[in-house]
Amino acid sequence: MTKLCIETVNLTHKFSKDETALDGVSLRVPEGSIYGFLGPNGAGKTTTLKLILGLLKKQHGEITIFGKPFMRHRVEILKSVGSMIESPSIYGHLTAAENLEVLRKVYQCPKRRFQEVLELVGLANTGDKRAGQFSLGMKQRLSIAIALLHQPTLLILDEPTNGLDPNGILEVRELLQQLNQTHGITILISSHILSEIEKLVTHIGIIRQGSLLFQGTFADLLAKQQQTSLTTFETDDNRQTVELITGLSILAQIEQGKVVVPMVEREMIAEINRRLVHRGVEVYQISRINNNLEAIFFGLINE
Repeated sequence: MTKLCIETVNLTHKFSKDETALDGVSLRVPEGSIYGFLGPNGAGKTTTLKLILGLLKKQHGEITIFGKPFMRHRVEILKSVGSMIESPSIYGHLTAAENLEVLRKVYQCPKRRFQEVLELVGLANTGDKRAGQFSLGMKQRLSIAIALLHQPTLLILDEPTNGLDPNGILEVRELLQQLNQTHGITILISSHILSEIEKLVTHIGIIRQGSLLFQGTFADLLAKQQQTSLTTFETDDNRQTVELITGLSILAQIEQGKVVVPMVEREMIAEINRRLVHRGVEVYQISRINNNLEAIFFGLINE
């Protein structure tokens, strides 16, 4: 039986009587995995992570980390957890080494530790450069270094590649893979950048409007959704294309300059094309993408 690093049972949270953020979420994050927690913005990802870390007061449900009830062993558990929620928390007027030295004293780590983590995240040669002058990718890596300072066995990261350029995304992805494969750290990572998660994770949870739609390995998800595909429309007017398609009660979203919709019948594709042409929209290309995470994700949330 797979040993779980994190388990939540029926986690439910409301911000008001009429606003349910989470509705019975039961996460199962295996030890040693990289677990991708996926969902559109506002789906409940950050709320879930904050509850797991004790940053929000639990209203209903159970949280177990390292096999121990979180509320009864909170301080002990958090000593072995590193986290980055929402945005990097760093002092802009300090260097990378100075930022880590402040927290090294808080964590009471050996002095050599901050140099070790700077080398690990590729910031050992930043010298006297202040963190406020760092690129966004460097700030993200410094935040991950801070999360790693006390040698955690579990890393919880909320959208760590948000706002990064392609090179920055690649750097963070390679770092997380190294931490998992070389150092055995379990990683729970939330994201809405599906193409990156597909290259990184071993397990996936998909959440929409506070409800967990799927949970399991990436292979399980592919097997479950063998017939899932996406159709992409490349036109000269994405806004009008999305407006027309959503008017037909079909989910549509702009991704990488194209309009993406979940699997639809061939007849519907032809109908959409006819209507676009009738509206004067230039249609350059219509393509179908089969069985990737993006296709599966849109298929699930459209259901």
